[in-house]
Amino acid sequence: MDHKLLDILCCPATGNPVKLLKKDQLAELNALIARGEVRYFDDTLVDTPLSEGLITENGERIYRVDDGIPVMLEEKAISGRCLQANR
Repeated sequence: MDHKLLDILCCPATGNPVKLLKKDQLAELNALIARGEVRYFDDTLVDTPLSEGLITENGERIYRVDDGIPVMLEEKAISGRCLQANR
C-alpha cells in the first residue's frame, strides 16, 4: 500500500486516522474469518480473508485492502472488537 495515501486516509465514520494492520492482527482476524465469526457493520458475513487491512488508530474499525485499494465504506468496516475480544 502506498504510504503517501496512508498518511491522508481516515475512517469515513469517525474521522480517526488509519494505519496498517499488523501481521499478527491480520493472522488473528483471518483465523476468525475462517471460523465464520466476523461480520461487517452491515451484518453480512466476512467470507474472504484479508491480504492486507487498515485499522483506525483507536482500534475501533478495520477496513480491508483489496489489490492495494482500501475499501473505505462505512458499512464494509469490521469491528476492531473482534481482535480485542480474543486477548
